[in-house]
Amino acid sequence: MLTEVMRAGRADLYSIFRTRAQDCAAALAVEDGSKRLTYAELLERVDRLAAVFLARGVAPGDRIAILSHNRSEYLETELAAAGIGAIIACLNWRLAPDELRHCIELVEPVLAVVEPGLGDAYQSVCATPCLEIGADWEAALAGAEPDPRTGTMVDDPEAGLTILYTSGTTGLPKGALISHRAHIARSMAFAAQLALDPGDGFIAWAPMFHMASTDHALATVLRGGTVVMVDGLQPAVINEALSRHRIGWFVMMPGALDAFIAERRTNPLPLKGIKVCGAMADLVPPHQIAELTGLLGVPYLNSFGSTETGLPPGTGDLIAPGVVPVRLSKRISAFCEVRLVDPEDRDVPVGAPGEMAVRGPTLFSGYWNADDTNARDFRNGFFHMGDLFRRNPDGTIDFVDRAKYLIKTGGENVYPAEIERVLLAHPGVVDAAVVRASDEKWGESPVAFVACGNDGPDAVVLMRLCRDMLAGYKRPREFRFIAFDDFPRSTSGKVQRHVLEAWIKEEKAETG
Repeated sequence: MLTEVMRAGRADLYSIFRTRAQDCAAALAVEDGSKRLTYAELLERVDRLAAVFLARGVAPGDRIAILSHNRSEYLETELAAAGIGAIIACLNWRLAPDELRHCIELVEPVLAVVEPGLGDAYQSVCATPCLEIGADWEAALAGAEPDPRTGTMVDDPEAGLTILYTSGTTGLPKGALISHRAHIARSMAFAAQLALDPGDGFIAWAPMFHMASTDHALATVLRGGTVVMVDGLQPAVINEALSRHRIGWFVMMPGALDAFIAERRTNPLPLKGIKVCGAMADLVPPHQIAELTGLLGVPYLNSFGSTETGLPPGTGDLIAPGVVPVRLSKRISAFCEVRLVDPEDRDVPVGAPGEMAVRGPTLFSGYWNADDTNARDFRNGFFHMGDLFRRNPDGTIDFVDRAKYLIKTGGENVYPAEIERVLLAHPGVVDAAVVRASDEKWGESPVAFVACGNDGPDAVVLMRLCRDMLAGYKRPREFRFIAFDDFPRSTSGKVQRHVLEAWIKEEKAETG
């Protein structure tokens, strides 16, 4: 009896989606350009796709890689995998070949879903069998009948559902495994923390390999709202969608606000309704926050989250419309526990910076095939984020810095080691250090300090090297050439990045 009682509490994401689809069968589930799918139509396609995956030998726990821009088939793939216990590895189509190869080999997929135009990029680095979206996809679905095993193959909500990649301190991406439990909890946390209604929609314009879009697209179909798929930042398309759909959380990230604000000023279409907008206020110029919220008439989400945690731990604060924020103190999210600790895992006093450590139901299940990293980051029952915060007397928290030295550019995560590894591979480079600089458009951008030997490369050569080896958002915005002996170093010989950052800030202050 106890076993059956325990099983009754083990909900999985597909079963909740199926229940919602049956409950609101005629409601619009997905809009993708001219394609519109009701919940009944989406469920039928998901069930047929699950049968296709099973027929191709995909078993529970197997990984299916997907390399695609935003489109309705992306969501179908994630939901079908949920129904058969497979795990979707969401690949970043911006990556250079070596980076892409690493991400694929890390998770060892048995099947790949690829978009037309991206299949060659995948096959050039991996020989995994591919199912191409398009004519082959539709033919496969048309020839499949729903398999009765779908929906019965996940008996533990801790089973993995998605792998989203996040850069590591070694410079190579890590795969964050997110379970059915975490995705369901994130959906509930979104709805409760942001006061979303069941029918509130979501515009998935940020890449689906990013947690903002995958998390919230899945959360939206669990509630019964409409997911509007948009391939990247298209301000006119997004603005028009806002005039036709009631949106719960309108995501805006550093680097995107300027373009959307310009569109909105030019074409102020009437809004159907938005509950809250924005994200990552710490990386957005305050005047842009005021402009965006003033134009939309909705508050800005003063959030702090991550791929590993979801929207928590910092979603408990909103910036009023039209207001230029003078401080960005955050309130800790509901449904999670937060500690600020020193390097020995002791709680720091109020006012002292400490690393944020989190636990709660939205948390991911660890990095794929990274036992040492997991042992370090999951200590004493908490996940240590590597981000420094300071607690205020009123209980709010202020972001201080990134203990792991992360550069966030336009919503993407970049670690300096990724870029330094490429620069140091050039035989004419004797040392290199990459630091962050403030950037009005992107929030932050990488700047490379480089020391070269005789007849070393110039900036053109180094940029060409970076273009060949790195995704566009990871490339330095500027190269600064200095002598090897001029690098500021600690007693152990490590380059002191904060000194290099100070040089940039001082120069900017002097030049106005």
